[in-house]
Amino acid sequence: MFFSKSSAPLKDPNQEKAAQLFMTPTALADLSEAEARAVVGFMQLRRVKHGTVLIKEGEVAHTDFMMLILDGEVLVDNEVTSMEDSMVMSIIGPGSLIGEMGLLDAAPRSATCTATSDLAVAVMSREALLKLIQDNPAVGARLMLAISKRLSDRLREANRKIKTLGGLSRALQQELDVAHNGGNLPTPLSPLGY
Repeated sequence: MFFSKSSAPLKDPNQEKAAQLFMTPTALADLSEAEARAVVGFMQLRRVKHGTVLIKEGEVAHTDFMMLILDGEVLVDNEVTSMEDSMVMSIIGPGSLIGEMGLLDAAPRSATCTATSDLAVAVMSREALLKLIQDNPAVGARLMLAISKRLSDRLREANRKIKTLGGLSRALQQELDVAHNGGNLPTPLSPLGY
């Protein structure tokens, strides 16, 4: 997994780049520059080799960190019950965050994230987050608010996709009903049409 021999501290930490990337829309744009610098001060800058699995879907151990990608790309995929292979959800790069849900709730990971190139990353553990909150409560609160906003945005997007899929499912069901009834639409039995 991520915290192995394939992960080594950066010899020349580039905290300024990490702070700038932290403020991008793909990370946590709601943080000010000073807040981003303060947060990065609690993170570990690391190098990771190509092919390293950073996060494994369903994993229950080692879920207490989030990672900001500084350089390189990460493939994010999910297992699909009805498919043999996983489904690629996205390929993300510098300025992207992964693992923020695990940082907060320590629940099993929701996706697998694999380095598709050598990476430079900044890692925040839950222990470091708690220390940040203790040492600088205002910045800790702003970070938690920014993470919460990011998760809310992702939930809204997931809800939008579910609604779209529901509409597609209804349209497919109607097509099947028409085909099953020899080209005639069935008589609705309820306000929902079935």
